[in-house]
Amino acid sequence: MRDKTQTNSAAPGDRLIRAGVIVFFVGAVATLVTVAPLFLGTTPFPPYMFGLSMLMGVGFLIAGAGVLRSAAAGRRQARGAAR
Repeated sequence: MRDKTQTNSAAPGDRLIRAGVIVFFVGAVATLVTVAPLFLGTTPFPPYMFGLSMLMGVGFLIAGAGVLRSAAAGRRQARGAAR
């Protein structure tokens, strides 16, 4: 029996997961940039840089929402196939 899902089709939560990963890595880079002056002994960055570091958590939440949405769509599809 042939699978009905195409290999290049996107699941409902895929865009959220990709966006979350990008936001997470932007936050990770901001964290490294913010912490680097503390180890190098130079003047620290302004406080808004610490706020940019919070993007790691935001990206994690966005990706988590995408995973939950994808799981919910998979359950709906499995429930529909069982009928």
